[in-house]
Parts: sequence; C-alpha cells; structure tokens
Amino acid sequence: MTAVKQQTTRDQAAPGRKRSDGAGRSATVKDVATLAGVSPKTVSNVINGFVHVSPATRERVQRAIRELGYRPNRVARNLRRGSTGMIGLVLPELDVPYFAELGRHFLTTAEEHGRTLLIEQTLGDREREAAVIHGLGDQVVDGMVVSPLALHGSALANHLGTVPLVLIGERPSGGLADHVVIDNVAAAQQAVSHLAAGGRRRIAAIGVQPEPYIGTPLLRRTGYRQALEEAGLPLDPRLERETPRYHLAEGARAMAALLDRAEPPDAVFCFNDALALGALRTLYERGLRVPDDMAVMGFDDIEAARYSTPSLSSVAPDKTAIARHAIDLLLERIEAPDRPPQEVVVGHTLHVRESTEGGVARIAH
Repeated sequence: MTAVKQQTTRDQAAPGRKRSDGAGRSATVKDVATLAGVSPKTVSNVINGFVHVSPATRERVQRAIRELGYRPNRVARNLRRGSTGMIGLVLPELDVPYFAELGRHFLTTAEEHGRTLLIEQTLGDREREAAVIHGLGDQVVDGMVVSPLALHGSALANHLGTVPLVLIGERPSGGLADHVVIDNVAAAQQAVSHLAAGGRRRIAAIGVQPEPYIGTPLLRRTGYRQALEEAGLPLDPRLERETPRYHLAEGARAMAALLDRAEPPDAVFCFNDALALGALRTLYERGLRVPDDMAVMGFDDIEAARYSTPSLSSVAPDKTAIARHAIDLLLERIEAPDRPPQEVVVGHTLHVRESTEGGVARIAH
C-alpha cells in the first residue's frame, strides 16, 4: 500500500509525464508547455515546424517532447492545415554509409518537427532523379530534400517549382533553389595539406571522375591540387585515379593500380571513406604498413572509419547541421514559396587518426 501511495505522489508531482502502466492519460501540448516553460502556442509552432521560434526555445520544447514521450495527432493536424505531413528525402545510394548515416539525421530532425520522412533512392540516374522529383511532388509530400548526382543547372531548373525543394550536396543549382553544402574545396585542401605537413611527397587521389560529374568530385580534386601547389609539390595526373562509383571495391582496385606503378605514392587522399577502406584492404594484402609505408586519408567520417585497423583519418562534414538546416529551409519554403533562394554552408572537422599519424586529433574548420 505504501508503494502505491509513493507512486501516486510521484505521478502527481509530474502530471505531464506519460505513465507506463497504460491506465493514465498521455502527455498533452499543455504538459509539454509546462515542462518547457513556454506557452502551448509556442509548442504548437515547434511541432508544426514554424521557423519563427528561437533555436534555444525550439531545443527546450523538443527536449520536453522527448522526455514526456508526447506524440501529436498528426492526421488531425495535417487535415487542418491541408498538408500530407510528409517530406521527401531523395538520396543517390542508400547502401553508401555516408548517405545511410545522413538519412538517420534527417529522420531524427523530421520527427522533431512532427513530420514523417519518405526516403527515395535514385542510384544517380538522371531519368530516375527527374521521375522521383515529379512523383513525390504529385500530392505525396509537402516538400523534399534532394541530393542530385545527374541533374544540375538548366536541367535541374526544369524540375523546380513543382514542389518546395531544398538541395544538399555539391551539384551546382545556379542559385535557383535553396542549397545546403560544405566547402569541399577547403575541406579537401585541409586534408591534403595535413598529408604534406607529415612529410609526404607523392600524394595520390582516388575518386576523380570525368564529366559530367562536376560536383563533389571536381571540388575535392580542386582542393587536392591547391594543397599540392601550396606545399610546393608537383602535380602528377598519373596519381589521380578515376572511380565509377565510391564503393569499397573501387578503392581497392584504384589502390592496387597505384601500387603497381614504377613510382608508387607515399600517401593517398580518397574522396570518401568507402574508397579509403578499400584502399586499406589492398595495402594490408600487399604487406604494406599504414601509415609508415603509406598514409591514407578519407572523407565523410562514417562510423567504420573509427573502428578500422588502423583507424582512418577523415574529414567529417557536420551531418547534424546539414539535416537541420535543410529541413529548416524546406519548412520556410513551404510557408513562403516565393522568398529568394538561400545557400547555407555548414562546417567540417578533420579527424586525424592512426592511418596518417598514429594518433588522434581534431582540427575544426
């Protein structure tokens, strides 16, 4: 009897908390407002994704929602505002770890805004990218975030305007759409400069791609070349290896081709972590030591980079910021479809690990 009274007292002390016995009521908007110290209207603004809420207040409300286990009635809310309550996320390849991890950040962010996320894969195919943009925009989603590989410039412009849209990644949009990017040139330059500062003199690049791949590959190659020039190192096009995709096997093959050269490199900058992990495998099979014989640098800082042997140095884009800024811009676009497009550049961090120096450091940018 005493235990029951103590439990009742605790429930009364926190009336907004959702009970676990199934007998009590669920948390309400008012409960969330009380816990967060704001008005119910502010809670509603956060849930509905309205942008005129300060970041600190939004975080406080979202924390209260998580703590109380509050779940809004999305169906009723969407009917009231004449929307589907869904937003689309269009990615090239879901089996590429970077995009899988990025998708998780988008899921979390969408949920915080009370939205359902619908994810589509295009495999970087031009026709599929166009079909998905039009298909999702046909009264399926209220807006979408797209990472295009094939569509860009005027070709992309033909598909804008059918639905509120935000671009992520480095495909040029010509200022026609909201865009969230990282500074790939600066990030690549920083990574290669780190290799040069470690005494490496023949630094290769894996992940170069020919036209029409003028987005991320071109920018990272530009940063790679700028770093070589700044370090006073010669540019040797034979050390730049093309890969059709950014997969493990492609990195392994490219590394093997570099090692078979009469003058192999002493370091390699890979345009993503999957390529770098593939390169590490080839180096292991050839009996070479990393970083003693060959330093290896990746890009994306996927989880596997921290657990490989040796652990992989890598550039870490701020994935959380990419998701938050992209969804914020999309919700703004849904509310104000005629406002001018915006571009947001998010930060990155260079994580130095065993594959380049045998230690661990963080170099923020």
